[in-house]
Amino acid sequence: MSEVAILGGGCFWCTEAVYLEVRGIKSVESGYCGGSQPDPTYEQVCTGDTGHAEVVRLVYDPAVISYRDILEIFFTIHDPTTLNRQGNDTGTQYRSVIFHQNAEQEATARQVVAEMAHVWDAPIVTELSPAQTFYKAEDYHQNYYAQHPLQGYCAFVVAPKVSKFRQTYANKLK
Repeated sequence: MSEVAILGGGCFWCTEAVYLEVRGIKSVESGYCGGSQPDPTYEQVCTGDTGHAEVVRLVYDPAVISYRDILEIFFTIHDPTTLNRQGNDTGTQYRSVIFHQNAEQEATARQVVAEMAHVWDAPIVTELSPAQTFYKAEDYHQNYYAQHPLQGYCAFVVAPKVSKFRQTYANKLK
């Protein structure tokens, strides 16, 4: 049995790179969610006018990894206290957002957000929203970090997040 989680934590290249290494995650797709424009392109999302966030859609095995564990990793690999921003990436497309699939996921997300409020020095601004239509990003965005590890953004932004995950969650590596 599989379940789905949709998370936005800034640039999807970062989030995707981490979750591809998590035991129990069956698949990771980068894409867009939360906006009003059907089937948006990367260029359209980057304008900030579509309302979509860059997200990852995770298919996972709840017998191997819990939704709570997925969210705890999420709050470790991005800054949930910056509104519409992750580092130098700014705009609503980079917002921190959890698109919950059902009431159980929503309750878990609310609980984890409340717990994480004690970890961060600033208020958490992560948006909690019911799942909306997920639009898969263009093929060149899929598995981006693995294909371009030496590209500037990957080397200086993605690689440190992957390294932090590996150090913090070594017991959850594939």
